[in-house]
Amino acid sequence: MSTHPDNFAGFYSSKILQIDYQLTTYCYEASKAYFHGKNCLELGPSSGYMTRYLVNDFERVVAVEGAADLIEKIADAPNLVKVCCLFQDFYTEEKFDTIILNHVLEHIAEPVPLLKQILQWLAPGGKFIVGVPNARSFHRMVAVKMGLLESIYSLNERDLQLGHERVYDMDLLKEQLKAAGFNISHETGVFLKFLANSQIEQWFSQEMTQAFYELGKDFPELCAEILVIATND
Repeated sequence: MSTHPDNFAGFYSSKILQIDYQLTTYCYEASKAYFHGKNCLELGPSSGYMTRYLVNDFERVVAVEGAADLIEKIADAPNLVKVCCLFQDFYTEEKFDTIILNHVLEHIAEPVPLLKQILQWLAPGGKFIVGVPNARSFHRMVAVKMGLLESIYSLNERDLQLGHERVYDMDLLKEQLKAAGFNISHETGVFLKFLANSQIEQWFSQEMTQAFYELGKDFPELCAEILVIATND
């Protein structure tokens, strides 16, 4: 990882909005259809907002988080193992049926070596679910039209605050997964987004937010988030 996650833990502790949590729930709901097997490795769980769901879906969950302040916030569960270390320092002989990497890959300076390591942790026939923000989201295209971004791939202020290295589109995400040795089985999108998170937080009702989540299922390539499900077979 290019910069230690402790450097950005404060953002997740103090600046995350309710809509951020809601989008994480939507990513979980979109991912759940592809869950496989009995054990799960969650890489980069932050403060554990998705973890709290995963412990009900799997017999065993291992959560690896590099920021000590964040992993302490993850609620304990009998079937949850919390590991505080950087991914490159994580060692296990266990093979996992499902591996989840959500909102992490955009932080990684050299993604393909990490993806190759993840491939070694995936059990035969397992599912690797990776989610990232989408460069082709409507809200980024609007920002370009307004002159707020030079291109949809430019890093905005929030990207910089969070330590993002790049903004993905579906082609780049799949290209890196294939370069690491994965096969692509499914791709989808999560939440159709026209405004910034702070604007959605201020102006949207829960019914409006839910409607744009449902509408996003019809336009996956234009959603705020993209998900790819990859396998090792």
